[in-house]
Formats: sequence, structure tokens, C-alpha cells
Amino acid sequence: MSLPASRIFEHHCCLCGACCRWEGDVCLTDADVSAISSYLHMDEAQFINTYCRLQRNRQGLSLVDADGGACCMLQADNTCSIQPVKPQQCRDFPKQWNFLGWEERCPAARKGGQTC
Repeated sequence: MSLPASRIFEHHCCLCGACCRWEGDVCLTDADVSAISSYLHMDEAQFINTYCRLQRNRQGLSLVDADGGACCMLQADNTCSIQPVKPQQCRDFPKQWNFLGWEERCPAARKGGQTC
């Protein structure tokens, strides 16, 4: 969901990984597929066959979920294994878009924009 200009806010990520564990698609653009596959030293077809699935709305690709529903790129230490090329959707969260109830899951949101 896009945010209206009136909802622009300060957000300092705590790197807790909570946003990487929410239910839903991690939508990929064509540019995301190219950048991530290159970063992982895979051709695009191999990347798609290994790490992607059809979005629930059947309108594009999404990253597959790991066991337990987290993003497949989330590591045990809550870091992103593709951080330098993470999908646009991830780069835009939570300032350009977010999901219902994200504030309850995000420690940074509960801190009112202060560092965790």
C-alpha cells in the first residue's frame, strides 16, 4: 500500500528481520531479477527456478518463502543475504509502502523513529 504525503515519517531500521517474516509476496521487478541473479552468480533462469514463485495475484514473480514463512534470503542473524541488491519492494519499506499491522511488528516504529 502506498503512503500519502501526510504520512511521511522518520524510520531507523533495527535490523530485527520482522519485516522479512510477514505473510505475503516479496514482489520482484525485472531489474530485481537481473541484479539478484547477477549478484548470486546465476543466470536468470536458474535464479527464477531456484528462488522464485508466481505471485499470489499471478501478475509476476515473488521470492519463495523459507520454512516458517520468512523470506528465503533472510539469514539466521537477521541480515539479508542479498542486501546490496535487495528487491525494490524491500528498499521501499516502510516509507513508500507497508502492510496493515506493520507498526506492531517493527521495533523501530514502536520507538517513534528513534534508533532501537
